[in-house]
Amino acid sequence: MALRDEIVAHADALLEIERFPEFAPQGLQVIGSDAVTTIACGVSCSRELFERSVGLGAQLVLVHHGLFWRNEPLVVDARLRGRLEALFAGDASLVAYHLALDAHPTLGNNAQLAARIGATPDGPYGSVGLGCTLAPVSLDELVGRVEEVVERPALVLRGGDRDVRRLAVSTGAAGFDLARAAHAGYDALLTGEAEEPSAATARELGIHLIAAGHHASERLGVQALAAHLAERFALDWDYVEVENPV
Repeated sequence: MALRDEIVAHADALLEIERFPEFAPQGLQVIGSDAVTTIACGVSCSRELFERSVGLGAQLVLVHHGLFWRNEPLVVDARLRGRLEALFAGDASLVAYHLALDAHPTLGNNAQLAARIGATPDGPYGSVGLGCTLAPVSLDELVGRVEEVVERPALVLRGGDRDVRRLAVSTGAAGFDLARAAHAGYDALLTGEAEEPSAATARELGIHLIAAGHHASERLGVQALAAHLAERFALDWDYVEVENPV
């Protein structure tokens, strides 16, 4: 058993949340039980995630995509009410880390995905991504590695026949950044989602884009953070997968 506020304070400091200001608060978003024995984690807030987490006996739910977003109405609608009811029913706290979890050099989504496909980070890419190097690998082989990790087919936009030696990794919705990756000399960008102009950009700038799914590319960070917290505070933890094709 550990105290919720000690767990959250440690995670806040570990992820250096003050470096990544956002519209929504990072860290504790819903207050539940003071004491925690079990953490449940998932990618995004949903009523299903909260109900299943409470069913597993979790007093703390850890997510990457939290309750609040700048482009959504500030009203407790049926969706938000249902989510809160599920948390309140289990006296469970909600803790969310977005960009700070993307960016962490070892626990973050980008670092975790890069490590699993054999890419070596050599510096930051953009605000939260990683620039990586690989032993020269064909696009098809690299895509195979990615699909094995994310457990789903990837959308691949080819920029010719070049092998991949330099790879930008920026999980989630970073398809908009394809041109910048090309200008920076990367052979490919690995992200979650492509954008409509991406196909032409890939062809015309000679850079590959691998879109592995927003949800699928961001599973690893919450699991790595939950495992770290569980080890540090002697807690149990579970990952709850809520199917999401996006």
